[in-house]
Amino acid sequence: MEPQSFIVNDTTLRDGEQTAGVAFTDLEKLAIARALDDAGVPEMEVGIPAMGAQEVELIRIIAASVERARTMVWARMAHADLAAALRCGADIVHLSIAVSDQQIAAKLRRTRAWVLETIAEFVDRARDAGAAVSVGFEDASRADPAFLCRAAQAAQRHGAIRVRYADTLGVLEPFGTFERIAQLRAETDLDIEIHAHDDLGLATANTLAALRAGATHASTTVNGLGERAGNAALEEVAMAARHLHGVDCGVDTTRLPALSQLVAQAANRPVAAGKSIVGAAVFRHESGIHVDGLLKDRGNYEAFAPEELGRTHELVLGKHSGSHGVRAACARLGLALTEGQAEQLLEHVRQQAVARKQPLTDADLRRLYLHTAARQALAA
Repeated sequence: MEPQSFIVNDTTLRDGEQTAGVAFTDLEKLAIARALDDAGVPEMEVGIPAMGAQEVELIRIIAASVERARTMVWARMAHADLAAALRCGADIVHLSIAVSDQQIAAKLRRTRAWVLETIAEFVDRARDAGAAVSVGFEDASRADPAFLCRAAQAAQRHGAIRVRYADTLGVLEPFGTFERIAQLRAETDLDIEIHAHDDLGLATANTLAALRAGATHASTTVNGLGERAGNAALEEVAMAARHLHGVDCGVDTTRLPALSQLVAQAANRPVAAGKSIVGAAVFRHESGIHVDGLLKDRGNYEAFAPEELGRTHELVLGKHSGSHGVRAACARLGLALTEGQAEQLLEHVRQQAVARKQPLTDADLRRLYLHTAARQALAA
């Protein structure tokens, strides 16, 4: 079953900021919220009101500044949390509670019956206060599926609009994710949001599997920021949904690289060069076979056009370059090559790349070209 559509709920400003050591300033949070809104992200989870009056005020400012996106705030099912959340002016109040037997017993020191009663009580309280309510199932991936369905049905009976299935410890794999979400989908008419963590490197894959199984919302963060190994990355989910399932989630992908850099700087978490979609090197080609194929037809080695991200591909010279790459680079710089020069220049390029352990710059290539041409002239 292919997903027909889904809604991104980006939680960079909540779960992303929960990354150990990450602390956004108020101005940085405002800038990220505006960038997410400008990129067309339809929903964003913007903070935790229970952190205090300053956080509540900041959330109110963010909610007022966002022009298109719906805003959500995160709260526990506790009276003080709910009271703070209701003061924020956000579109959705998200109320979270643990649902696995492990966390019900070892963290909450409660019972399954207490969890069901608490869901009923706090959804009723929030609804009576005029809030649209989402119910979060913490540690859902380790919960008894039958109990999880009972919890979802309780949330629905009391007027929640959505449930969030949280793979809190990142222990799911795509096939299991599909089965679990499909089962939950069969037991409730509520919207279902998948919130995947990346502890096993499967957050994006699990998110896509959940969407195929009937989830309506995907929780993401920019650059996959988040607790421990992070969450499903906004840029990966948006591009994978488009190219693997033909679903456009409404995000302007040309804005993703700049958004990535904004969050990386604010979080003081540099993006790896090889990071999918937004890494500096993901459209960079060196291998002679690949460069030759690209020069003949970009479709040979591009699964999607870098222009979708406002980027271009880059051909670099290094240890694995071939003569086609050297000729193309020289032609771009207006440097004429004979056949003999091309082979000699390629050898010099490879030697330099090994010695320096980085691609050659245009200045390096010009210098080696002049050196090669001078040696050929002397030999003649």
